[in-house]
Amino acid sequence: MQQVITDDLEALLAVVPPDIAEPLYAHPRKSDLLEVVMDLGRRPEARFPDDDIILNERDVTEADIEYVVSRIGQFGDDNRAGIPRTLHRISAIRNRQGKIVGLTLRVGRAVYGTVRIIQDLIESGKSILLLGRPGVGKTTMLREAARVLADDLRKRVIIVDTSNEIAGDGDIPHPAIGRARRMQVKTPALQHAVMIEAVENHMPEVIVIDEIGTELEAEAARTIAERGVQLIATAHGNTLENLIMNPTLADLVGGVQAVTLSDEEARRRGTQKTILERKAPPTFDVVVEIQSWTEVAVHPDVAEAVDLILRGIEPPHLRRQLMPDGTIRGFELQRPVAHPAPTPAPEVPEKPLRVLAYGVSRDRLAQVARGLQLPVVMVDSLAEADAVMTLKNFYRKKPQLLREAEAQGIPVYVLRSNTIIQMEQALTAIFGLPEQTAGGQPVRPGRSEEVAVGHQPRFGSTIKVTDALRRLRAYRDRAG
Repeated sequence: MQQVITDDLEALLAVVPPDIAEPLYAHPRKSDLLEVVMDLGRRPEARFPDDDIILNERDVTEADIEYVVSRIGQFGDDNRAGIPRTLHRISAIRNRQGKIVGLTLRVGRAVYGTVRIIQDLIESGKSILLLGRPGVGKTTMLREAARVLADDLRKRVIIVDTSNEIAGDGDIPHPAIGRARRMQVKTPALQHAVMIEAVENHMPEVIVIDEIGTELEAEAARTIAERGVQLIATAHGNTLENLIMNPTLADLVGGVQAVTLSDEEARRRGTQKTILERKAPPTFDVVVEIQSWTEVAVHPDVAEAVDLILRGIEPPHLRRQLMPDGTIRGFELQRPVAHPAPTPAPEVPEKPLRVLAYGVSRDRLAQVARGLQLPVVMVDSLAEADAVMTLKNFYRKKPQLLREAEAQGIPVYVLRSNTIIQMEQALTAIFGLPEQTAGGQPVRPGRSEEVAVGHQPRFGSTIKVTDALRRLRAYRDRAG
């Protein structure tokens, strides 16, 4: 059963100008209040889960903004402040000169019972990562987890509190964290350093972290886990699959790397030769996707789940629901379901195609080639190039490099624009791939050469598309 202990709403309303706060004191739904918004030159609003209300017909003035700022704690580098010994958060919007022109006063509430739905996992000693959309209750569950571990299990718990959202503002933490200790972070950029400091200086058994969001923080989390400390943390992303696709945070679940299989192994697996595999053991043992305070999806074996997702199979997971009577209902693990197998890509030459990008984004072209799994290497000089790719406006000017390329019989491919779609279509035509979707647009047989090189009839006398493709395909056949 959930029990709201205290939201200290009076403490929040006390820092708001009286004529703006007055309508909320007697409001029948004030216990559901999410935040108060004050923007300079606009009417103040109170936001509830399903609607907003205007608190005063007059516009917010500079004096109103100053009234609030003078009654709260100092703003940090993340433009957040608080009220000592409460969980409320005040966030500032500034103009270009740094002056505050807007405030968001968010109500912080401590709720007992939210962690019951995963309490057995927390007490198991495994490292747990909580995922979910903003406002779904990740921080509330994290705070409750810290209290349960510190008070009920009598463990040494350290909270790394970057924005003072877990334990509130001020030097004395909010009682909702129980016996857990709190380390404040001077600036968000130093969160990873404080994480390591907590392990080295204070001998914790458990470290609690809110919002791991950078590569340095992910590395610090791995370092902590390797030292045998239990981690309870939240991260950006709604699902485990979102996390795998996030290059910054993928290391939390083992990371992803491309692996080239032998011809025999690729045929045995029924896959392409280049596949994605997990790079290392996951930092976290369990991932919990929070749908709401009363419903979660649990991945009890992150390593197995990541491996299955990378093979195109939906991993088994346990869905749990907290019922009104306080009992927990668990749904059976879903059976792995294979996604429809993709059509195997045609064989492409092992020898890489060396491309000189002239006026075309080199990094973007290399990214497109990797996405299509084509052996393309970017080179810096015409002497190294098998082909040149350029833009229409560059080709019109006939620079010396392009004239030399044509004189040497090196194919020159002309794109209409410097976009991923044009690059995909060009590479699709160059390697003679069958009809497929490139950049969201179908490439039709018989027209791929024309679309890919940006060729138009009026350039037909100067751009010998057919000859260029013939030479390049002859190269491909030789390489194959």
